[in-house]
Amino acid sequence: MKLESKTPDGPVEKKWDKARFELKLVNPANKRKFEVIVVGTGLAGASAGASLAELGYQVKVFCIQDSPRRAHSIAAQGGINAAKNYPNDGDSIWRLFYDTVKGGDFRAREANVYRLAQVSNAIIDHCVAQGVPFARDYGGTLDNRSFGGAQVSRTFYARGQTGQQLLLGAYASLMRQVGLGSVKMFSRREMMDVVLVDGAARGIVVRNLVTGAFESYAAHAVLLCTGGYSNAFFLSTNANSCNVGAAWSAYKRGAAFANPCFTQIHPTCIPVSGEHQSKLTLMSESLRNDGRVWVPKSSGDRRSPDLIPEEERDYYLERIYPSFGNLVPRDVASRAAKRIIDEGRGVGKTGLAVYLDFADAFKRRGVGAIKEEYGNLFDMYHHLTDEDPYQAPMRIYPAVHYTMGGLWVDYNLMTTIPGLFCLGEANFSDHGGNRLGASALMQGLADGYFVIPYTLGGYFAASKLPKADPGQQAFKEAESGAAGRVKKLLSIKGKRTPVSFHKELGSLMWDNCGMSRNAKGLSEALARIPKIREEFWRNIMVTGSGSEFNQTLERAHRVADYLEFAELLVRDAFERRESCGGHFREEHQTPDNEAKRDDANFCHVSVWEHQGPDRDPVLHKEPLKFEHAHLAQRSYA
Repeated sequence: MKLESKTPDGPVEKKWDKARFELKLVNPANKRKFEVIVVGTGLAGASAGASLAELGYQVKVFCIQDSPRRAHSIAAQGGINAAKNYPNDGDSIWRLFYDTVKGGDFRAREANVYRLAQVSNAIIDHCVAQGVPFARDYGGTLDNRSFGGAQVSRTFYARGQTGQQLLLGAYASLMRQVGLGSVKMFSRREMMDVVLVDGAARGIVVRNLVTGAFESYAAHAVLLCTGGYSNAFFLSTNANSCNVGAAWSAYKRGAAFANPCFTQIHPTCIPVSGEHQSKLTLMSESLRNDGRVWVPKSSGDRRSPDLIPEEERDYYLERIYPSFGNLVPRDVASRAAKRIIDEGRGVGKTGLAVYLDFADAFKRRGVGAIKEEYGNLFDMYHHLTDEDPYQAPMRIYPAVHYTMGGLWVDYNLMTTIPGLFCLGEANFSDHGGNRLGASALMQGLADGYFVIPYTLGGYFAASKLPKADPGQQAFKEAESGAAGRVKKLLSIKGKRTPVSFHKELGSLMWDNCGMSRNAKGLSEALARIPKIREEFWRNIMVTGSGSEFNQTLERAHRVADYLEFAELLVRDAFERRESCGGHFREEHQTPDNEAKRDDANFCHVSVWEHQGPDRDPVLHKEPLKFEHAHLAQRSYA
């Protein structure tokens, strides 16, 4: 496998302009001759589908839910970053670029990150034009708030519903094109395989989740916009329908997978309450603007928070990181919480939580102002915990949230399979070892609205692509393979449910490859995952049939993918013998218990190539060069 990033040369601030100029163009009259498949309808997929159809391409969009409005992007709460510098507090494109590279612990590609910062302002303008109701200050100007890893206020928001409002804007644009006939929408379809013809991606095989039928669709290019893989850990903040299936099927067809061990732990989640839970719920990082994080100074102190006087409280983030305080990046805040809890100073019945307290903010700003800015988040917390955050501090605990790893893509967002592009969280490109808050929405919309319309056209103009047909042998073979896997799952008739296997895998992953990792635990996981997988294929119980709506079958199919993918994730964590961002190897930490990088040996993207079943994948390395954001030990003190 030959990795060519296709990053343009020249000054970093000119690279995207240079790339756009050098990309060949498709004549407007010829665009309608090209068909594009978009898999996924979150922010990346909906924005890409709408933009490409607006340009004149014929687009087929595939949605795993009944409507794009249910995509998990809707769950994003806190905001979206852009370098407009409205508060006049020193922000710039360059500062957003540097903060993002530093926040990712110098494990992202510089040129991609700068482009992300460069187009950020256009995203805000575009969304305002769509009618997205961003918060505004008293004078009518768009308002901003702060997020972790930045000392400026650059995050645009719509209360605690930013993802929902941005998705509705993209959805409206997409449905406009559906009405015009430029987009054909296929809901309740799950991608089972990508189809290659003459080495290029030319279509997909999907399963109709309502009827169980397998369907094949052809196009000139395929865009995967299918999100991350956090549900490999079972408990995460992701919706249950989020899965690794589309990316994993592409990996097995030859698309390289990059940095799978880079998973993000979010520090501001509602704690686990028992074995019954199917997922965890995020409390937006934006709450750390006004909420103060604390625990009792003494271990084992189980008094009610209102009975603990100020002098007996440890506002540990403010103490350890005085420059950033409660707004340190997510990986830093998560590890700090873990250290405090390991000392026995956790709160709540389980002791697996810390307080997020708004008492000072109520006094300073008033309850009404806090309710106006975060009211829906407070209501959500009250509904889920039966505790009133206006009367007592929230309890929070870190949880698996976002994934920075994903399919490897070049500067044009194309994978190692020609014609197969990957956008948003499903690719690896922009966040390195840790994503700063409010950057996920920025990347999804940057890729969909402002990058892929140029790079996809460049691919079409430079390629000879005869029309593909679902009747071709490659489609028949892919469809047969997908049907065979489903038939096998239904035929086993074992005694264990898909959920039981998922929970077992998730517990193993969290304990051995979660918030902290070490060689012993990773070795144990690598030994146990194949045994769990072997039992799965011998003892799985899938009720019902394949010719109907069958969520047990859906879950079994996804767990089968996780049981393969988890081994690659753990292998990647084992091979990366350093700490960086959310990847914290206990053997590699500073005397202050912070992540300790090894730039001499690991300043690269780890890129894995599939070698077939029962064979170890091959590791390739894309070197990372930092010419503008110079390598330095991260410090938020």
